[in-house]
Amino acid sequence: MQMADKNLNRREAIKLGAISAGSFFIVPRHVLGRGYRAPSDKLNIAAIGAGGKGKSDIRNAWNNGAENVVALCDIDTDRAQESAKKFNKAKVYTDFRVMLEDMGNDIDAVTISTPDHTHAVAAMAAMQLGKHVYVQKPLTHNIREARTLTEAARRYKIVSQMGNQGASNPDQQLLIDWYEKGLIGKVHTVHVWTNRPVWPQGIPVPTDHHKLPEAISAEDWDLFIGPAKMVDYHPLYHPFKWRGWWNFGTGALGDMGCHLIDPAFRVLKLGYPSEVECSVGQVFTQDWVPEYIPEGCPPSSRVEIKFPDPKGGAPIKMTWHDGGLRPFHPDLIPADDQLGDPDSANGVLMIGDKGIITCGTYGRHPQVYLNNGEKIGAPADYVPKNKYASMPENGHQTSWTDACKAGFESDEHKALTSSFDYAGPLTETVLMGNLAIRSYMLGKKGNDRRGRMKYEGRKKLIWDGAAMKITNFEEGNEFVSRSYRQGWSLG
Repeated sequence: MQMADKNLNRREAIKLGAISAGSFFIVPRHVLGRGYRAPSDKLNIAAIGAGGKGKSDIRNAWNNGAENVVALCDIDTDRAQESAKKFNKAKVYTDFRVMLEDMGNDIDAVTISTPDHTHAVAAMAAMQLGKHVYVQKPLTHNIREARTLTEAARRYKIVSQMGNQGASNPDQQLLIDWYEKGLIGKVHTVHVWTNRPVWPQGIPVPTDHHKLPEAISAEDWDLFIGPAKMVDYHPLYHPFKWRGWWNFGTGALGDMGCHLIDPAFRVLKLGYPSEVECSVGQVFTQDWVPEYIPEGCPPSSRVEIKFPDPKGGAPIKMTWHDGGLRPFHPDLIPADDQLGDPDSANGVLMIGDKGIITCGTYGRHPQVYLNNGEKIGAPADYVPKNKYASMPENGHQTSWTDACKAGFESDEHKALTSSFDYAGPLTETVLMGNLAIRSYMLGKKGNDRRGRMKYEGRKKLIWDGAAMKITNFEEGNEFVSRSYRQGWSLG
């Protein structure tokens, strides 16, 4: 583990660094107040999760040296190797709790790009120490965690951002402008779809034994498990494939929901859903008897979520499709036109009484189809309003680091496209779909002579958003939160 030189650290230099009259000088944070920093200073950033998506998150936050990367944490040193080489002066850890304790005074902000099940505990640990946080989507593994982090960011005066980078795509402003001009009238129906899962899903729980990779010790695997239920290492869990198991991941919805539901959620200014219902694909490995795999996400699902109309009137109905399923062409869209992305694999349709707005992943490829047959695309002379538009991922990480330096409730903070005030409710909506899926899959042996499963959660679920509670299926409320393994807690 590489040790930092603490004889003259950055803050000591700042304290000594009054610059000649007529010039600016850098004001130490204790003068500005907790969470505030002179815009000319550099952030010290740490990464929790430095391989996979974490590699680009920390690199984009670093912004070609505009900030400092002082620490990297990952349980898999092989996957984190590229980040460790790039930021070779950063100290390297496998336990984020040790990192925060050891370097708490030298870290200003943290990127968190771990599997879903550790997002909340890592983010809360950082926020309680006053560290600004960037957390990959989905914000959390369950609804209660999302609500808790949203409230904690306000309480601790933290600048936050969720890693649904499409939120910073300037094309989303086009969607908003079109809708607010009344081009498609009142939206009553939304369709959202994805080709995920693109990893093994809907399969039986693995029972064969595998040795840990050389780069991962037993202690490292314990850290990977974190607050989840302990299971032995298996390549169907790490890396990447953890997404298909409820113990760690949130399935297709968790992977793409915060990207694809975001445009409709933002354009229509949606809030907490009022009800949800779903159906899921079945898996058969023997005749007539579907597999019962409550530990794993299903191979495909369709979820219908209803929202109260923010402007009054009839509820807005949103249907989510995954596993390669997608909606059919509405009559307004020509038969040969692709839906959403150019390959139609992912997309969004917002259907109003005067026309349809459609887009692909991250709000890209925006189009309007009007009832009179007119088709409208992005203007040829369209100039993005987002000053970060030319940066990687439209500056989603860089806008966050700028806001961290400007401080809590600064203009830069308020301009963020996915701070927890927005990302929390969006994530709750995404996880509402999973609440329905897990309730749908919740079964118990019946009393008939065949002992067939009974599925009492296969109905419309009525949701009290303020109370975070299903009001007509008590058993489903167990999925609103989770029990943490001994030694782990949410603050």
